[in-house]
Amino acid sequence: MFKFSKKSFVRLLLFIGAIVVISYFIPRENDQDFNYTIGRPWPYPLLTAPFDIPVNLDSASAAAKRDSIDRTFVPVYKRDKAVASKNVNALEQALAKVPQASADLSRRMTAAVDGLYDNGIVDNDTYARISSGKLPNVRFIVGNVAQATPTSGMLSVRKAYATLDSLFPMPYARIVFDNVKVSQFLHPNVVRDSVESDRLLEQSYLKALAPIGVKQKGERIVDRGEIVTPQIYEILKEYERLQSNRDVAVKESDYRYAGQIVVVTMLLLCFYTFLYFFRSHTFNEMRRLLFLVSFVSVFTLVSYLVMVALPTVGVYVMPFTVLPIIVTTFYDSRIAMFSHVIVTLLCAIIVPYPMEFIFLQFIAGITAIMTLQELSRRSQLVKCAVYVLLAYALTYAAIEVVNEGNVHNINWHIFLYFGLNVLFLSFAYILIFLVEKLCGFTSTVTLVELTDVNTPLLRELSEKCPGTFQHSLQVSNLAAEAAHVIGANVQLVRAGALYHDIGKIDNPAFFTENQRGENPHKALPPEVSAKIIIDHVANGLKRADKAKLPQVIKDFIAQHHGAGKAKYFYTLTCNAHPDEEIDPAPYTYPGPNPNTKETSILMMADSTEAASRSLTDHSDESISNLVNRIIDSQIADGLMKDSPISFRDVEKIKQCFISRLCTMYHSRVKYPEAVKKEQATS
Repeated sequence: MFKFSKKSFVRLLLFIGAIVVISYFIPRENDQDFNYTIGRPWPYPLLTAPFDIPVNLDSASAAAKRDSIDRTFVPVYKRDKAVASKNVNALEQALAKVPQASADLSRRMTAAVDGLYDNGIVDNDTYARISSGKLPNVRFIVGNVAQATPTSGMLSVRKAYATLDSLFPMPYARIVFDNVKVSQFLHPNVVRDSVESDRLLEQSYLKALAPIGVKQKGERIVDRGEIVTPQIYEILKEYERLQSNRDVAVKESDYRYAGQIVVVTMLLLCFYTFLYFFRSHTFNEMRRLLFLVSFVSVFTLVSYLVMVALPTVGVYVMPFTVLPIIVTTFYDSRIAMFSHVIVTLLCAIIVPYPMEFIFLQFIAGITAIMTLQELSRRSQLVKCAVYVLLAYALTYAAIEVVNEGNVHNINWHIFLYFGLNVLFLSFAYILIFLVEKLCGFTSTVTLVELTDVNTPLLRELSEKCPGTFQHSLQVSNLAAEAAHVIGANVQLVRAGALYHDIGKIDNPAFFTENQRGENPHKALPPEVSAKIIIDHVANGLKRADKAKLPQVIKDFIAQHHGAGKAKYFYTLTCNAHPDEEIDPAPYTYPGPNPNTKETSILMMADSTEAASRSLTDHSDESISNLVNRIIDSQIADGLMKDSPISFRDVEKIKQCFISRLCTMYHSRVKYPEAVKKEQATS
């Protein structure tokens, strides 16, 4: 009967939570406008009119009609009779006060000014348009009718004054002009009626730009793959404008929302299924599963935000390859590829051109994973970024050539966005560091740093326990080679092997490889000696905590003897008390047994390398018997029962150890000594 455990419940909550969060933040139509361009295919499903939509002229035709109206439009002006009357009366009064102004001159001068006002005095800007021929007529509102009037007789203030001056060239008239200052009685009386002009201009626009048809409710607007023509473009713009002002298609939106939830659920279910069947270790370890699902979800949400904020270039700027790089660093390439595919498909829900997007990101993701299978140096990330940039550029260019049939329509600015994408990719190194600190993971970069023999802990080991240090180096090489053979984490095994015996620093003389004289165990009872030997595990863990070593390294320290026995001292006790039942607990390591391939390899390599030092016969047969006996004994004692290692892996490891040890202990040619010739005596 299926038992629903606490872990299963947490996994289910994590699964549901990821679905809810991603589905909630998927941009809706009211959050994100359609992204389309004239001359490009419509990337979305069939769009039908949810209501009647007026069909307007396309932008080019509308602009041409507006320009035509602007060129031919006759503005409306109005005459200010008060200005003319006021200034003519003021001129009469001023002339009456000038002694030189006769009644006849005053009458004629006043009549001349009155005639100028009848023709019309305009402002300088209007007169400039009249002079250039751009304003041959203006309109005046008479009753409710706009009547056109020629502008040929209208003058500016300066031209009106010049006209008066030419009408009265007599010297005495000049004196009157100077005394009266005629120019102060000349002001524009024909001014533009802005309100009425704008009203008539707007009417002209509305009449000329009136809809040329109607898309009736339910009628097709555009279908997926159809080229967006200027006319369709205008219909789509009108559709978006009307849609923003009314509540439409509620039922259709609900269906679309439900469909998106189903898509997200299916994709995440595929992700869970993959982990359950092919990466059970990750699926069963809650910390690793929590990070992986959370990282995929958060990365998807960030991608949504970027693509909504930058609807045109977001798909090119967003560094999608950061996800497979980080997942590869802490997991493996298969999980990285599957995670990348899931995020790409989740984001394809909202992008304008989903097939192009999927193809582009698929190629870039494969490139990133293949060029960065193991991040151990910063230069590898730079190399990866260069390859990703080339993958993006070549793939995009190929897609455009397929779509357009030539290279002339390629948007070269996109390559600049790819450059920004790769620039953001460099932040992956910082993210890796943050993930290590926040989640307790260990990257290959950190493992490489830990294998530096000049670290304080390894320096202390080499100084206080030189024999143990050499043993650790040999075990490290032996285990790393075996890890390579079976496809385990080589760098992790190498680092774990170097630190597995650091607990011996506290009592170096009690371990055979460090002894150079008297064996201190001879003066101690076997159970005391066994305790000292066994305590190097606990002492090693204390030193690891003090040095803040990662948990994966501590696992090697704790598990390299598993729950095995200190057999030498246990056998001594059994031989000394043959008739008694000896309690094995004081002679048993605390464990736990190895639970990964890497810690299992270390246990085999540690025992095999140590035992090989006691061999007097280093023949191939002797070494082969030793390796098989030790590893078979560990398996028989149940030390490998918690390990995922297979019998096939064990056989490969045995052959690797035999080959390496035979090479290490190969017989050397004995060099002959030179024979000294005796000098002849005379």
